[in-house]
Amino acid sequence: MRKIQMPTADTALRGHEDAIPISGIHFVNGNPIKPPFPAHLELAYFGMGCFWGAERLFWQAHGVFATAVGYAGGFTPNATYEDVCSGRTGHTEAVLVAYDPAVISYERLLQIFWEGHDPTQGMRQGNDVGTQYRSAVYTVNEEQLKLANASRDSYQKQLSSAGYGMITTEIEPAPPFYYAEEYHQQYLAKNPNGYCGIGGTGVSCPTGLA
Repeated sequence: MRKIQMPTADTALRGHEDAIPISGIHFVNGNPIKPPFPAHLELAYFGMGCFWGAERLFWQAHGVFATAVGYAGGFTPNATYEDVCSGRTGHTEAVLVAYDPAVISYERLLQIFWEGHDPTQGMRQGNDVGTQYRSAVYTVNEEQLKLANASRDSYQKQLSSAGYGMITTEIEPAPPFYYAEEYHQQYLAKNPNGYCGIGGTGVSCPTGLA
């Protein structure tokens, strides 16, 4: 049961002083995956189960400059994958998306997010069970927060009509994002036959929510 119960700040692992070293270059398109990013780009953060498949959904979207995977929403600084898998960091597996809002809207990213997984499953996604697999949207400004909440409410109506339960996605201001190990970055491009646990509900998410 421990892996599906959030730790507290007092019970979480203490973490590490140094960040995990990574190349900082996107394996697919060669763009930087760490700041500073070009000034015209905006950032978004999503958690939707195993980050390998989730990241691929976003890097394939036209208008996305770069993606990266990491750990967010917990207590443990500079957590490692082993730390997160222990269930004692509070982090969820998250995807950073650097995108051009003149080409792809935040609403479209939200649509990819909602339709790419089942946001009603709590501390799991399919057969992956644990706090690190919970659904999350971490927002960087008030506009993103407004759109994320509006899209959740709109999608809930669609899911309820299709017989699904309540959305369990946490929608909060973006916490620190800790980059995951190099081998996790763009994993499914490096390992085309690798595991991908991503699977949506088949329920379409409306757009035009502003």
